[in-house]
Amino acid sequence: MFRLKNTLTRTKEEFKPLEDNLVRMYACGPTVYDYGHIGNFRTFVAVDILRRYLKYLGYRVQHVMNITDVEDKIIRDMKAAGKSLREFTEFYTQEFLDDLDRLNIERPEVIPRATEHISEMSELVERLQEGGKTYASDGSVYFSISSFPQYGRLSGLKLEGNLAGARVDVDEYDKADARDFVLWKAPKDPDEPSWETEFGPGRPGWHLECSAMSMKYLGESFDIHCGGVDLIFPHHENEIAQSEAATGKTFVHTWFHVEFLQVEGERMSKSKGNFYTVRDLVDKGFSPDVIRYLLLSAPYNTQLNFTIDGLRGAASSLERLRNLRRRLAELAAAEGSDSSAIVAVKNAESGFAAGMDDDLNTSAALAAIFDMVRELNTALDEGKVLEDDRKAALEVFKKIDSVLGVLGPLEKPMLDPEIESLIEQRNMARRERKFARADEIRAELLARGIVLEDTPQGTKWRRK
Repeated sequence: MFRLKNTLTRTKEEFKPLEDNLVRMYACGPTVYDYGHIGNFRTFVAVDILRRYLKYLGYRVQHVMNITDVEDKIIRDMKAAGKSLREFTEFYTQEFLDDLDRLNIERPEVIPRATEHISEMSELVERLQEGGKTYASDGSVYFSISSFPQYGRLSGLKLEGNLAGARVDVDEYDKADARDFVLWKAPKDPDEPSWETEFGPGRPGWHLECSAMSMKYLGESFDIHCGGVDLIFPHHENEIAQSEAATGKTFVHTWFHVEFLQVEGERMSKSKGNFYTVRDLVDKGFSPDVIRYLLLSAPYNTQLNFTIDGLRGAASSLERLRNLRRRLAELAAAEGSDSSAIVAVKNAESGFAAGMDDDLNTSAALAAIFDMVRELNTALDEGKVLEDDRKAALEVFKKIDSVLGVLGPLEKPMLDPEIESLIEQRNMARRERKFARADEIRAELLARGIVLEDTPQGTKWRRK
């Protein structure tokens, strides 16, 4: 039974889609004014794990992730760069999509852009106006939160301290008090991007964008809405208010929020020198699959301390998984099955599922896999892995990687003739009890990245 924590109810709940076997899921995407950083990508990796595990369980997934391509920071930086809105945002949109691909994050089925859905946003404002949920001021249209008594359910925010008639006109705000928020923003400057509507010229507020696009592609009530914990208030709280005020329906049934990421124990900041993009880390020599592994290694609902040492540890852990898979792929095993080996494989598969079923506990799921790694490496050394065990273990690797997405394709490493000759020379030296020469050859191979393992079944090798 798959249980997922619902931020709205603050409990783990058995997940059941609203419609047969189809999961309709929305994730808040990037605001494209800069490169995405690893804090952003912790959320996107976690959403990808959720998406992949839903498919692992046999569900069909309709996943929508927006691109916010008009917003305060975008307009500020677009003007500074002297570029058009489309030119400026297209560059960072493509860079973001490239980073998704680097991290092996599956593309959602629909990736709508805010600027291409102005009519849907305008229609949503009209519905709210007709229901008496809005008011106009200085050419802008605001949502009156006093018209929605349920406001604050998601964040736990109390409205007692709210100032009647107080409002915010910016897309994001930090104060922990609720204010009427802008739905449609009148332009402040003549060169600011704007669209003509019956409300006058302007552009949509950030909160309005996600409600309009999610309901267009997923319906007025859908299964899961994802994002980082920083979006709970005000963004997601405001989404609920404007959506449910317009439709009278439950907007989202399960709210999925990913915890913060720290870097070296501190909040990530350019001024502290601990601000990393994916490309920064690749330039430091870390592969994207190692970055992905570290980002998913801790459960999504716990804070993650991202460190360079942690990346090195992730690289080592990932190589342990790949080495076992490689050993299994290259094994010429006798027919049959060994009871201890097959038990290790079955325990790994069930333990992985148990961890993931418990609110996507990737830490517990990985622990079950590494139990298998330890036990099968021992069994391989002792010649106890037979053909049925080998096939079963490789199938488990394939299944878990359909969720984790870190192992990559299984490629049998090729040895050049010189290295093959050195391995044979070492074997001959050992047979002739010339152990000093055998050690010299072993050291030379290690320097070339070839690790030798002497087992009762003969000398095995792997790449370092």
